[in-house]
Amino acid sequence: MQAEGLRKSFGAVEAVRGVDLALAEGEFLSIVGRSGSGKTTLLHLLAGLEAPDGGHLRYRGREMVGLSEEDLALWRRHEVGLVFQAFHLIATLSALENVAFPLYPERMSAKERRETALERLAQVGLVDRASHRPAQLSGGEQQRVAIARALVHRPSLLLADEPTGNLDSQTGEEILALFQWLRAENGVALVIITHDDKVAAQADRIVRMVDGRIVQ
Repeated sequence: MQAEGLRKSFGAVEAVRGVDLALAEGEFLSIVGRSGSGKTTLLHLLAGLEAPDGGHLRYRGREMVGLSEEDLALWRRHEVGLVFQAFHLIATLSALENVAFPLYPERMSAKERRETALERLAQVGLVDRASHRPAQLSGGEQQRVAIARALVHRPSLLLADEPTGNLDSQTGEEILALFQWLRAENGVALVIITHDDKVAAQADRIVRMVDGRIVQ
């Protein structure tokens, strides 16, 4: 992925100011900075969840800026996994159903959906919790379900916003170890937003943001 001169404002607030950034295949990149530095907005731009006010964003040479919402949604569905601090699991669905949920637009049988979702739960070590709803799971288990859901389409890029922010230190370390294992096994490129320097230190490269700009 290649970003050139990305800009995004919300009213008078310039959240992202002319960011240039490159991400290689299979690279682990962490983006750090204080609250309000623009790092989450940058992640949303990289994911196509926000449209930039200026600049370019290319994914494997394809220009993403200006694509329709439908084309961006299709791109995210097949290439991008998203993991959020708040998990965003559906409370009324089981772990298995949450992981399978993104597969419903696909042309596949109920059996294929179930088998694919079980494979992803196995990757995060939660097959034995497949029938449990989010309220019956610990915070770390909920995050693992969210990661399994993000991986259900075998994305080449995983974008995570403070994925350890709601977890205790030991569980956070387990989640980071899982990310590293997924990267080694599947060649997934990782971009992680974090406040935690210990989390950032595990990345191949650290990008530091201040007032919407990359300063280091």
